[in-house]
Amino acid sequence: MERSSSINPLGVDPLRVDPRSVDAAAQLAAQFEEEKPGRVLTGRLALLVSAVAVAVGLLVLWQLFRPLAQGSQYYLVLFLGGVLPLVFLSYGAGSRRTDRPTPVDWVLAVVALVVCLYPVLPIGGGYNAFLNRQGLLSPVDTVMGAILLLLILEGCRRTTGWVLPGVCVGFLGYAYYGGYLPQGWSIAHAGFDFDQIVDALYNSGSGFYGTPLDVAATYIVLFTIYGAVLELSGAGAFFVDLSVAAFRSSRGAAGRTAVASGFLLGTVSGSGAATTVSVGAVTWPILRRAGYPAERAGGMLAAAGVGAILSPPTLGAAAFIIAEYLDVSYLQVLIWATVPTLLYYLGILLSVEIDARRFGVRPVPIEARSPWRLLGRFGYHFGSLIVIIVLLALGQSAPRAVVYATALAAVLSYLERKYRMTPRRLVEALATGVRGVLPVAAVCAAAGVITAVTTKTGLGPQAAALLVDGARAASDNATVVAVLTALFAAVALTLLGLAVPVTASFIIGWVVVGPALMQLGVSAPAAAMFVFYFAVLSEVTPPTALAAVAAAAVTGGRIIPTMWQTLRYALPAYLVPLAFVLTPAGEGLLGRGGADRVAYAMAASAFGVAALAVAAGGWLPGAGPAGPAERVLAAAAGLSLLWLDPVTTAVGAALAGAAVAVCVVRRLAVVGGSPAGGSAAGGSAAGGSAAGGSAQQISREEME
Repeated sequence: MERSSSINPLGVDPLRVDPRSVDAAAQLAAQFEEEKPGRVLTGRLALLVSAVAVAVGLLVLWQLFRPLAQGSQYYLVLFLGGVLPLVFLSYGAGSRRTDRPTPVDWVLAVVALVVCLYPVLPIGGGYNAFLNRQGLLSPVDTVMGAILLLLILEGCRRTTGWVLPGVCVGFLGYAYYGGYLPQGWSIAHAGFDFDQIVDALYNSGSGFYGTPLDVAATYIVLFTIYGAVLELSGAGAFFVDLSVAAFRSSRGAAGRTAVASGFLLGTVSGSGAATTVSVGAVTWPILRRAGYPAERAGGMLAAAGVGAILSPPTLGAAAFIIAEYLDVSYLQVLIWATVPTLLYYLGILLSVEIDARRFGVRPVPIEARSPWRLLGRFGYHFGSLIVIIVLLALGQSAPRAVVYATALAAVLSYLERKYRMTPRRLVEALATGVRGVLPVAAVCAAAGVITAVTTKTGLGPQAAALLVDGARAASDNATVVAVLTALFAAVALTLLGLAVPVTASFIIGWVVVGPALMQLGVSAPAAAMFVFYFAVLSEVTPPTALAAVAAAAVTGGRIIPTMWQTLRYALPAYLVPLAFVLTPAGEGLLGRGGADRVAYAMAASAFGVAALAVAAGGWLPGAGPAGPAERVLAAAAGLSLLWLDPVTTAVGAALAGAAVAVCVVRRLAVVGGSPAGGSAAGGSAAGGSAAGGSAQQISREEME
């Protein structure tokens, strides 16, 4: 038990947060992001980088309201020319952190500027002349494109590590050497010359300047600026304070506070590790006082934090790519994401409630203002979030909606003197937002290699056929084939997500797994959301669950046990994506198919998630501990309910009823056989003081 009482590395007071701890939390979060932490720039260098970042931000705004006449690809050339040099100045080349760029970094930054802008500079003959050479690049064009390829891969390596650049090199090798593959292989192709590959990457709309970079330059950068404005205007602190105040001293309040904080912060964060650390900085001391061991608390924090990537209205970057790939509005993607996100947090919340009762968690009185007073004083922070949804519903584009919401957040900040967005702070937010998009821009530019090679070689349909054929080799039954294909796809996406960021995982998964699912009759929206959710859930999958590592750093717990606890809390979420690709009724979870289908899917899935939470947690609310038989029945009930078919729903309901009956009978037998039935019952429920203390002692040993 000494482990759970250890002082957390942030040094946060249990009832109030010192500003220094907030800075420590931000620095700690950066260490466990998908992207590597950048340099802490100071002095003239910081001013230079901020000035360039602000210039890029102004370019983004100009393109939104006064699009450049030369077209979107011309804009992307300028955007990449602005951000790629900043990558080399803001991120070091090695594992040892240095906050000053080396001479090599400066050379790479200058070269990146030249090769990025070459298509629009006079030395390249001008933009129109460059486009006219598409398919027949000059030797200089090829050299410039090759250098840019190397710089993008290096920038991606600096921000995310070796894996994604390695994957890109593998795709390049496949494009070049495809003609050497055995002709009997379905993925064999004629092969392409190096200049053809460079042409596809450098002078087309499917390479560096394809959809991924377009999304980063039009959607993501504006949302990162919006997030910076909200953070500087105090919205993040308000959301955590509101969660703490809402639950104050009830049993299970500590866990509910962590879950609610993760959900609210997730609406503006879009980052699992950052949300985990921000929530943990405030709620871990409360969880510790309530009796949670470090590993269990860390698992709860990580699971709640990863939900940030799923929480509307600022989903992860891959959600914007879904909107572009499927040619739908971002509001439509938000609608698809809403019910699965609610189910995700429902599973975590039920697990928290079960833990509170099973392990006799202590209520922790917290001195906090009334939640109604907080809402009355600072509820305006919800205003900009509501404006985004309203404007999207009125037909505004997502970029315009978020710009207007950002402006509203800046204006409303003047209601609190401490957080007023003065012109200086607005410039700071603009620079911070653009610097925040640098890793995403590097990933998206590198992902252009994958999309270009896939398009040019036809790899997507061929790989999808291999996946489906593998499932058909095991069975001729259409249902079994669908289940096996979905399971193979889920495993592949999970393994892929262990090595590459969510955005890259989605892009790779979409070109391979998406077509496989659609071959089996799954709709494009369901296939896209399936790929998206499993790409996100890789964040909580051992052995590289970054959010869990971040949570362990906050709580001081052991990393691997924290990962397994995170997986337990998030377990129901792994089955929800399967639900909306395996049965037609499952699309009701995406808000598709009519009100009756949506209502049925929501109700059945909610009960299914609850049954799985009982199976994982070993406690049935209202009935007490669940033995092995009840847990098996509850697991079977959850699986049956999530199949979303009337017959399986009825079977699931019957199995759930049987689990309740067995649990009640078991409890009555225990109480009836006790010499002091009332006392035993009270101890079982952790209700009496003495019995409750004993339950806490036993449960802590079990939890350890």
